[in-house]
Amino acid sequence: MKREDFNFELPERLIAQDPLEDRSSSQLLVLAKETGAISHEKFTDLPGHLCPGDCLVINDTKVLPARLIGEREGTGARVEVLLLKRHQDDVWETLVKPGKKARPGTKIHFGGDKLVGEVLDVVEEGNRLIKFIYQGIFEEVLDELGQMPLPPYITHTLQDKNRYQTVYAAHSGSAAAPTAGLHFTKELLQEIEEKGIQIARVTLHVGLGTFRPVKVEEITEHHMHSEFYQIEEQEARKINETKASGGRVICVGTTACRTVESAAQDGKVVPGSGQTEIFIYPGYQFKILDALITNFHLPESTLIMLVSALAGREQVLKAYEEAVAKEYRFFSFGDAMLIV
Repeated sequence: MKREDFNFELPERLIAQDPLEDRSSSQLLVLAKETGAISHEKFTDLPGHLCPGDCLVINDTKVLPARLIGEREGTGARVEVLLLKRHQDDVWETLVKPGKKARPGTKIHFGGDKLVGEVLDVVEEGNRLIKFIYQGIFEEVLDELGQMPLPPYITHTLQDKNRYQTVYAAHSGSAAAPTAGLHFTKELLQEIEEKGIQIARVTLHVGLGTFRPVKVEEITEHHMHSEFYQIEEQEARKINETKASGGRVICVGTTACRTVESAAQDGKVVPGSGQTEIFIYPGYQFKILDALITNFHLPESTLIMLVSALAGREQVLKAYEEAVAKEYRFFSFGDAMLIV
């Protein structure tokens, strides 16, 4: 299966640059995976597609304001540091721009001396290990100095950091938002619960590798990045009880999907934590997920491949073609899709 099999044409004007004022006012394209039938609705119509006994799985990760702008010690040159993965003892794996001069021993100052980073090593793909020195609590320093790590296709400045967080974000650690969840309001979630649908919370800290393009021609040769996930016992129980009683497991986003599928064993979700490198593409047999709420994804990305595994490549590309024709908004701040 070739990378170009998942390509589609997208006018640049359809890439959403700003979040809508009302989170839940986005459009919702509903795709029936068995028939390919498509309907066009609003996200607020979502509860009408859910049934008592279903389980909605959400990813409650919280995005770190992980983009730091600093100055190289000695020269004052501007340096951008993106936090990717936390290691022990205040050491982070990072992406540094420009990277060539960020050699081991280089020190970078952020906010004067509020935060100082020292490059320890160069690791895989040119990423840097940086040890940070600060006073107080790291998350509070980061909240003061850091910016949200918006994807490169968003060129507008985000006025409110919280608009790149879900309303149920709880556990800090992501370098990017689980964007399908951005459409939910607390009121909409309450409406769903009152209808008799369980909500299970899982955690997967989204890495920037999610957005990395597939560079190999044959997709099976693509190597997935590793991401941390955690599922508490009571949340796994909700999902397993739903499966046992014949209800549907509906994942909010590809990250929630990858979490439950990574933890699947003998048709059940096993609670616990770990690292996952699961790559889902056509031919994959889903073990837990029955339906998916998702945004529209980049051409030739692992995410459109995952969606194609669920609904079929041709049907997905046809749905994308129709979304383009009807001028849906695409990507992180864009509209949503429900595959049932």
